[in-house]
Amino acid sequence: MVNILSIETSTQICSVAVSKNGVLTSLMETNVSNSHAELITLLCEKALAESDLTFSNLQAVAVSQGPGSYTGLRIGASTAKGFCYALDIPLIAVSSLKAMALGLLNQTQSTDNVLFCPMIDARRMEVYNEIFNHDLQVIQPVQATIIDENSFDPYLQNHPIVFGGDGAAKCQPILGHHKNAVFVNNFAPSAKWIAVLAHAHYLSDQFTDTAYFEPYYLKDFIAGIPRVKGLY
Repeated sequence: MVNILSIETSTQICSVAVSKNGVLTSLMETNVSNSHAELITLLCEKALAESDLTFSNLQAVAVSQGPGSYTGLRIGASTAKGFCYALDIPLIAVSSLKAMALGLLNQTQSTDNVLFCPMIDARRMEVYNEIFNHDLQVIQPVQATIIDENSFDPYLQNHPIVFGGDGAAKCQPILGHHKNAVFVNNFAPSAKWIAVLAHAHYLSDQFTDTAYFEPYYLKDFIAGIPRVKGLY
């Protein structure tokens, strides 16, 4: 039996799943802002208990590797690495956007011609995105895109594209006029899609070096300059 704990923290959603031989057995999620550090361990414990497992029953831990929220990804990575070190089990890193594409594929009725573009909000009119085909092969590599009315034109001219994620909502007023643009409302990243890909990674021995793993931020984190009244 292959038991995997999967963690998804690339956005405001904090999501934890447990799977047995690739079958989802529990899912715990919250969208309370800035609560990842406070709730993630508790969610993991509850998800395992709901699956009648303990940490010692795990064969691996999977985590969303990004891109996404710097703070969220750091918390998810440090939690997953901590479990792996303590339990002496392997770490599996899963692309946040590929997992989202799998979710979009499973939530829409589509043909082979349809493309999938998961989007994660990168603030202002910028989104992290990647385009996949029906077989989850990469058509456009991950990038940070500033959205305008011409974004994705080369693809939209020839393919319906399914957009989803917290970055897609702000793009809909700009791209929604295009006949080939399809938006899935209220779609969010989830550990249940991480779990599906994690099981496949486990079976093919696609593990990550726990000691050297770092989330894929895509852009460097820039901290705000503190402002003290009277000094500026």
